[in-house]
Amino acid sequence: MTAARLADRLPETAGTISPDNILERFLDRVAELGFELFPAQEEALLELIAGRHVVLDTPTGSGKSLVAMALLFKCLCEGRKGFYTAPVKALASEQFFRMCDDFGAERVGMLTGDASINPEAPIVCCTAEVLANMALRRGATLPVDYVVMDEFHYYSDPQRGVSWQVPLITLPDTTFLLMSATLGNMAPISEALERATRRPVALVSSRIRPVPLEYEYRETPLAVTIDELVADGRAPIYVVNFTQRDCARLAQSLTSLRLCTRDEKKAIFEAVGDFRFDTAYGKQVRRFLSFGIGIHHAGLLPKYRLLVEKLAQLGLLKVIAGTDTLGVGVNVPIRTVLFSQLSKYDGQDVALLKVRDFQQIAGRAGRKGFDEQGWVVCQAPEHEIDNQRRRLKARTSPGGRSRKSLRKRPTPRGFVPWDERTFRRLIHSPPETLDSRFRLSHGMVFDLIQADEASGNGGPRRNFTSIRRLIAACHERPVRKQRLIGQSSGIVRSLHRAGIVRMARSRGNGYRIEADRDLQLEFSMHQNLALYLVSTLEMLDPEDPDYALDLLSLVEAILENPQIVLRHQARKLRDELAARLKAERVPFEERMERLREVTHPRPLADLIEPTFAEFRRSHPWVQGDSIRPKRVAREICEDFLSFGEFIGRYGLQRWEGVVLRYLSQLFKVLSRGVPDRFKTEAVFAQLDHFHDLLNRVDRSLLDEWERQWSLEAAGDESRE
Repeated sequence: MTAARLADRLPETAGTISPDNILERFLDRVAELGFELFPAQEEALLELIAGRHVVLDTPTGSGKSLVAMALLFKCLCEGRKGFYTAPVKALASEQFFRMCDDFGAERVGMLTGDASINPEAPIVCCTAEVLANMALRRGATLPVDYVVMDEFHYYSDPQRGVSWQVPLITLPDTTFLLMSATLGNMAPISEALERATRRPVALVSSRIRPVPLEYEYRETPLAVTIDELVADGRAPIYVVNFTQRDCARLAQSLTSLRLCTRDEKKAIFEAVGDFRFDTAYGKQVRRFLSFGIGIHHAGLLPKYRLLVEKLAQLGLLKVIAGTDTLGVGVNVPIRTVLFSQLSKYDGQDVALLKVRDFQQIAGRAGRKGFDEQGWVVCQAPEHEIDNQRRRLKARTSPGGRSRKSLRKRPTPRGFVPWDERTFRRLIHSPPETLDSRFRLSHGMVFDLIQADEASGNGGPRRNFTSIRRLIAACHERPVRKQRLIGQSSGIVRSLHRAGIVRMARSRGNGYRIEADRDLQLEFSMHQNLALYLVSTLEMLDPEDPDYALDLLSLVEAILENPQIVLRHQARKLRDELAARLKAERVPFEERMERLREVTHPRPLADLIEPTFAEFRRSHPWVQGDSIRPKRVAREICEDFLSFGEFIGRYGLQRWEGVVLRYLSQLFKVLSRGVPDRFKTEAVFAQLDHFHDLLNRVDRSLLDEWERQWSLEAAGDESRE
């Protein structure tokens, strides 16, 4: 334990020192570490100590996390409750461990929807949705005094942005620190926050980067570019890919390069130590690491991502092949960001990167305290690089070979072009405006009904106090608010028809809405199609031997598709059918026709699709949501498969994290989204099975927290 830990500077009794003394203690710690605050950091600290909200808009690497630690240190000194929120579990867990180091593991907890560690701690790290859901249910009564909202530009995310807005309009007594490197004009949001809390908001902005960036456009093959950058001393390099498959392919291709010396490989081996690579893809991860190459994407199990981050922080990796998750602030310190392309599939179409996305990722280049300069390099389109090479070859070849050398490589299908002008535009353009993305869901309305019950504000039938207050306070325009009021009434009626809420006669002449008393305490409806699930469960027969499996299929149908898993399932079925048809000597044309009809398994589709079509007719706000029958969890249960056996059956070693995340979501909906009245003994047995499976596959976060706490306890005993 070092003398520089913030935990050592906490007062013996919380709430006994002044704000000035809190600031003095924090600055003493900063000075002891040898840090010199930037002007923006100093300004932000003074505003927070004075009790104002702060919007901190400064470049990546300019010390926003230090300001966040100061606010949470103030929280602990005063004996209050604070939350740190992030858009992804990886960033929440990273900050969780950092805060455990600084504040002590016993003072820090984590909530991410599918993970809960020390949740009653005074400091809680969580994903933004977790805090938003808590704020909906408890509003101003939620005991939260300080909130750090990291990567606040997610406020404008079409699907998730509402989770960044809800706390701002439901927690009037909370002090907020909103942070991002690409905020743009924050005046409208700041004004709305001032109205909601009746306290001033200080905007602290700076464009000065501690480590300046140099930009470069490359027209050499990707492997050549990486080899030259390493030779020029620009490693570690983070190569930005936009699919997990591309990450693995690149990592494999780079093993042919000599990136590390013998001594550097030895250092990696020693740092890895006795780490257990105990899954199918673990051996491949270990092989890449032995060459100084890391991979980092959501398809990896969390423990492998944490290992890559640890090795990167030690400066042992030369290249990291990762996805654009780097843009959400995950701590992978690097010298060079290399964009393999400037367009990506956004879920609907292939499109050029947005200015904000590009600048978020590019800003990660350059390590404060290590680098005097960072580099951002962009590759020209691969087919254009190849065509340029062919033209050069044609000019230097004998006349007889020039025509063949000039044959152009065609533009890939669906390709969205970019060039150096695109690159320069992304560098110099301001980020897009943050637009309000407020929307209602059945889960939100259900939470607000419960909030009314708890506060006694249920009132007459149409006096939905919390719902009306939330809509009135949201950041949408008046016309949009009127539409939301009408939509909320329709949602309440739907919840009533499904038996989730009921009408109860109030003391006066009217009725009030309240949650069904038979629902479990943790019941939640935050999955988009949760209401469809509950209403359709009524159609299943609990006496049917397949009831538990059919219930599982209904749960799976409302979850997002793990596309890579479904593609591999369909491919295996096609291969098996092709072999059988060929053995039966079925004509080629007929074989091809039948193979085109093969999809991934879709159990209960005959029940699910017509009932969902009827559901959409009576629930028009469902809009683009679609039902997705599939057989992933059901296959694991039906065929008695372990996690590793399912991975091996479909060759999903590179996507273990995708499967784990899907099963985590399924477990959450099965346990919290299915009312207990539908759970038979077989369903509870399924819950136990998936709980054990998830714990066996990866409990690295809990293990690391328990290790830190035990080390601290041992340290405390030795000091005594």
